[in-house]
Amino acid sequence: MSTTKNLSQRLRSLDFFRGAVMFLLVAEFSDLFGVLMNTGNESITTIANFLFHHVKWEGLHFWDLIQPFFMFIVGVSIPYSYASRLKRGDSKKQIRNHAFRRSFLLLVFGWTLYCLDQEKIIFRFDNVLAQLSFTYLITFFLVKKTPRVQSIVALLCIIASDLLYRFFPVVGFDQAFIAGQNFGAWFNIFISGYEYEGHWAAFNALPTAAHTIWGLMAGQLLMSTYTDTEKLKRLIIAALICLAVGYSVSIFTPVIKRISTSAFVFLSGGWTILALAACYWVIDIKSYIKKTLVFTVVGMNPLFIYIYSSIGGGDLFRKIVKPFTNSFIQGYSPWLASFILGLIVLFCLWYVCYWLYHKRIFIKI
Repeated sequence: MSTTKNLSQRLRSLDFFRGAVMFLLVAEFSDLFGVLMNTGNESITTIANFLFHHVKWEGLHFWDLIQPFFMFIVGVSIPYSYASRLKRGDSKKQIRNHAFRRSFLLLVFGWTLYCLDQEKIIFRFDNVLAQLSFTYLITFFLVKKTPRVQSIVALLCIIASDLLYRFFPVVGFDQAFIAGQNFGAWFNIFISGYEYEGHWAAFNALPTAAHTIWGLMAGQLLMSTYTDTEKLKRLIIAALICLAVGYSVSIFTPVIKRISTSAFVFLSGGWTILALAACYWVIDIKSYIKKTLVFTVVGMNPLFIYIYSSIGGGDLFRKIVKPFTNSFIQGYSPWLASFILGLIVLFCLWYVCYWLYHKRIFIKI
């Protein structure tokens, strides 16, 4: 087995990948995607819908890959963080305690976002932070395990979820792939008292743990002393295997992100690994893209900018800028006024990240 190489070098492709994903999430809070959906041009609307909106139930859009991207990236980062903490002298107990604390805080932050501006406490756990609190902790305890064990655990998470959906015996929730009538709906009601809007399943944390585990495996591969070509080859092979399994499974299991079916997990995992492989080849191997700061600055404070945007950061900038775009542009073109407003809000959110990066302020848990 190959050993790890010098940790002093940052993986530029990972910084770029993380930053690009966070940039897209921030752009969603600028309402720019909503503006693109209302151009009046059917072709643009169709493309925007595929790129920036989830499938209503069955199928796969690009936007359905954003959360798998994010959960996978967290997994890739885990071995780097673990090795860095060991290098600076932290004991394994300190690292383990930090993992527990981080998992707990992710759960609290994810849950708290649902309680904002509500009349009472809301118990809901289907957003990316709440899901990550579970997948991160499972993955952390696999850091020192072999790739074989890691693969088996990831597969068991997918299979266990699939079997629960297929064979759940409670009447009214025994239709595996029917919205609101499956195990995921029952689990939502069990922990929260109601079914979630959009039928997003909190139980998705179990099958999508595979994404974070596969990220861990990819991170350990990239840290190894294999040649760049060998690393790229292994990533591509892993991606093709996931895609082949996903498309094969989709023959008898629908691709549904909202309940993270096995077909969805494999397909999204395959495309995610392939995306990392592409970034690694373009940025770290070929150096075709040398300047990645636009995206990197967003990815250096992912938790902060996600929470800041979620609690109204974009709305604040919109309230400041909107009077000006309305006064100077709306009379000429209401759509253009909305588009420019979205661009300015996006720039403001990006600049917050840039300012933090420039000041070397990195908010972590």
